[in-house]
Parts: sequence; C-alpha cells; structure tokens
Amino acid sequence: MEKGLIQVYTGNGKGKTTAALGLALRAVGHGKRVLIIQFMKGETGYGEQSSAMKLSPLLTIIKAGREAFVSRSNPDPIDFKLAQEGLSLAKRAIEAGECEILVLDEINTAVDFGLITLSDLLRFIDSKPETLELILTGRNAKPEIIEKADLVTEMVERKHYYRRGIPARKGIEL
Repeated sequence: MEKGLIQVYTGNGKGKTTAALGLALRAVGHGKRVLIIQFMKGETGYGEQSSAMKLSPLLTIIKAGREAFVSRSNPDPIDFKLAQEGLSLAKRAIEAGECEILVLDEINTAVDFGLITLSDLLRFIDSKPETLELILTGRNAKPEIIEKADLVTEMVERKHYYRRGIPARKGIEL
C-alpha cells in the first residue's frame, strides 16, 4: 500500500472485533500480511485462532491478556504487564516489517482501563510507518485517538440477545 490509514472501531455495540477480522480476511485474500494483537483477551476458545492457523503465515493472532476478567477498578499487575508486552510486540513487528496491516484489538479498552497510557498509544500511532494500515478496536476510544484516525466507526447497541440471557455461542461470538 502506498498510504496506510488509521481505522477505529469503537462503541458499546457488538461487532468491533468482527469488523477488524473481516478486514483481515479480505486483506489475506489479496496476499497481505496481517498481525492481530488481542489485548485483554487470553481465552483460547475463540474461532478466529483456528482460522488464523489455517491462514498462516499471512494471518497471525497473538494474545496479550490472561484467561480471566480484567477488573476495571482493580486490575491485576499481570494485566498491566501483558498489555505493555502486547504494545512492545506491536512496535517490534512494525520495525521488522512483519505486517502490512496491524490490528490492535481492544487497545481502546486497555487504554480506558489504564493498562496502557494514552500518551504511549499516541506515540505508537505517531511512529506508524507510512504504508502500515492500523486498526484500533475497543469501547471508549479517547477523543485524541478519534482525532488521529482516518476512519471511525461507532457500533451502537440497539438490541442484544445477551439481555435475554442468551450466552456467547461458538462460531458467532466465540
């Protein structure tokens, strides 16, 4: 790509990660190398992990979280460590030219929870290579992030089956 843009998928509705995965799938179909780093997600039962193994080496997904809920009011010290490691991994990957598209899944939430500072993420964005497409997902994207983005899509929840007690389903949410 001649010019990589910055895309943000945010809001309280379902579909932020799904939109990023759709973009990744499209990119892989055109032979582009995609790296997805998932912040605050350490669970291993997500279907996209199996898909990534089948689409390797063009699609790689790396977890930067643990298999437990992150407390907004009292995050565990390991949550900070894993989030910082995820951002460091992203820096090394772009310095090494390992991908043409980089998805930082739930990075906005990691900033909102204080696991990564806003200033660290802004510096990362500012250091983005010109040709790298950067996608940032997660609720509560900060105004400074939205300002830097070329595209911002806000998912708005109007109705959700979770509210009727329907749990996450394999192949749909997992």
